[in-house]
Amino acid sequence: MNEDMLRVGVITSTHGIRGEVKVFPTTDDPARFKKLKGCVIAGRRGNVNVTVQSVKFFKQYVILKFKEFDNINDIEIYTKCDLLVTRDNAVKCEPGEYFICDLIGLSVITDEGEILGKLTDVIETGANNVYEVTADNGKVYYLPVIDDCILAHDLDKGTVTVHVLKGLLDINN
Repeated sequence: MNEDMLRVGVITSTHGIRGEVKVFPTTDDPARFKKLKGCVIAGRRGNVNVTVQSVKFFKQYVILKFKEFDNINDIEIYTKCDLLVTRDNAVKCEPGEYFICDLIGLSVITDEGEILGKLTDVIETGANNVYEVTADNGKVYYLPVIDDCILAHDLDKGTVTVHVLKGLLDINN
């Protein structure tokens, strides 16, 4: 995916016969859809720019109606497709918050200056996120995203500074 585009949801199915879609939000803030004017459907045959006409909420889903589609037949080919927004249209992060795509690939360095590896994934667990870090030798470490462990992010330098809690790397082996 283009790093200037951020995924905010996945179209799971159509909703009704008038061209609405059911979207599973992949954003921390589903209410953001209320402010959404336009977005991009990452279609199998290329991206499609769409204008949001209406927004409703149903259980954990967002029901969207796009101005460009008026019936189920035209929109159903986009089920299972990502819904993207440009970085400019994304909700702004609070201090200390980051888009996951901006963290992937950062070098992970301990507070003692040792290079631990590259941040390869962010696992969302419910209690706190977990960083997956892959060392040059292929070993994978899992670090909890808590203040005692994750000390600093520097996107300009491309680094995450961590404090390795006693025994944490042993647990990961």
